[in-house]
This record gives sequence, C-alpha cells and structure tokens, in this order.
Amino acid sequence: MNLLPINVGPLNPAVPDLLLGLVAFALCFWMLAGVLLPRVKRTLEEREALTTGRTHEAEAVLAEAAEVRARYEAELAGARHEAARIRQQAKEDGTAAIAAARAEGIRERDEILAAGTADIAAARAAADAELRPYVHVLATELAGRILGEALPAPAER
Repeated sequence: MNLLPINVGPLNPAVPDLLLGLVAFALCFWMLAGVLLPRVKRTLEEREALTTGRTHEAEAVLAEAAEVRARYEAELAGARHEAARIRQQAKEDGTAAIAAARAEGIRERDEILAAGTADIAAARAAADAELRPYVHVLATELAGRILGEALPAPAER
C-alpha cells in the first residue's frame, strides 16, 4: 500500500516502510537525544571547565608574574638609587682626598721653598762673609785685566 494515490515512482513510500522508518528515526532520536548528546554535552562542559580553569590558572600565574616583576623593578630601582648614592659618596670622598693631598703638597712645597730660601740666604751670607775681605783685591785685579795693565793694590781700610 502506497501513501500517495498517484504514481510518483520510487518516491512514493509504502506505509509499512514509513512506519519502520518512523520507528528507526524515533530510536535514533532517543539514542542521540537521550544518551549520546548528554554525554557529549557533559564532555564539552568538562572540557570547558578545564579550559576555563586553565585560563583562570594562567591569569593567576600572569598576575603573580606581574607582581614579582613589579617587586623586582622596585628592588632594582632601589639598588640603582643606592648605587647612585654610593657613587656620589665616593666622588665626594675622592674630591676631599684630592683636596687634602693638594693642601699637603702645597704645605710641603712651601716648607721646601722656605728651607731652600733659608739655605740660599745662609750660603749667601757665608759667601759674603768669606769674600768681603777680598773684594778690593779682586776688584783691583779685575780692573787691571780690563785695562790691560796692573794696578797698585789698594790700601787696607
């Protein structure tokens, strides 16, 4: 028995075939909707939960990494500040040491100049005292050499 009263060839289904197809469809629909799709849905939900959980874990790790980086940068900034302070202190200490060495050098130079001046003055006084009695004799001898003739020795004063 055909469902349609006209002859459409193989497109005209028979009622028992149609009922068998309807029962097979209902069985397949029940299997898919009642058994397989809930399992697929549960698996997808579990996957989504795991993925979301991993995403949250990743976000937590990123937040912790950002916090660690912020602490690191803060410590690095503190270390740079400390290094700048130490450099400045060393520069000031070096400047003070150079100034002290310069002052010590100037003091030693002044002492050496004073001692040299005193030595020269003493040597000059000693040479003056030693040569003073012979000045007239040496002057007469020098004048005689310039003139080309011997001059008489000067009288003692």
